[in-house]
Amino acid sequence: MPVYVAAGGSAMIEWLCLFIDSECMSLCTRLSCGPTVSAMTEPPRPPGEGNQNDPTAPFNPYAGNDPTSGSVPPPSSGGPAAPPPPNGGYAPPPSGGYGPPPGGYNPPPQQYGYGAPAGGTIAGDDRTWILVAHFGGAAGAFLGGGCAGWIAPLVALLARGPQSPQVRAEAVKALNFQILWSIIALVGWILSCIIIGIFVGFAAMVIGIVFGVIAGVKASNNQPYNYPMTVSIIK
Repeated sequence: MPVYVAAGGSAMIEWLCLFIDSECMSLCTRLSCGPTVSAMTEPPRPPGEGNQNDPTAPFNPYAGNDPTSGSVPPPSSGGPAAPPPPNGGYAPPPSGGYGPPPGGYNPPPQQYGYGAPAGGTIAGDDRTWILVAHFGGAAGAFLGGGCAGWIAPLVALLARGPQSPQVRAEAVKALNFQILWSIIALVGWILSCIIIGIFVGFAAMVIGIVFGVIAGVKASNNQPYNYPMTVSIIK
């Protein structure tokens, strides 16, 4: 604010005005250049990035885990998180259990031939001689009146028995049976002078025929068969 003084000349008045103006300018400069607190407490941010301490900025629900940067948002508070699988991530087997692996080994079915070892069948020649021993015994009992049933089993035993254990075993069974009932039939025919001898001889002949045929049928089907009502005469 200029101050005018009445005394003195115009030069003195101009000098006073200049002095007052310089003092005002010096005072204004000192006031404007006094000690101030800088508002920059952190380095400048790139353009487009907001200030985290700005109270006017909108609330960010993801805080430092911004989904736009490729991170996963925080879990929802609707319920507890699912527990991890037990045993370090091992999933239990299905309720049906573990089945056998596909294409597993299945043992072949075993066939037990008549008079043959397990897992095998009787050869063609051996089968023929076995049928001769059984059916031949029945035929001999029929043709010889119950007294000749032992002939065919004995022939089979002597002809093929030494080469084939199966033929020998079956021929021995047929021979023991037919020898017993041939003896009974012979005694019955000898005692035919009395009535009971005829019935004994006829019954022995029928038994030799029937059981000889049954044994032959079993042998043709590879089924084991043991004669009833027999004795071990030949081993």
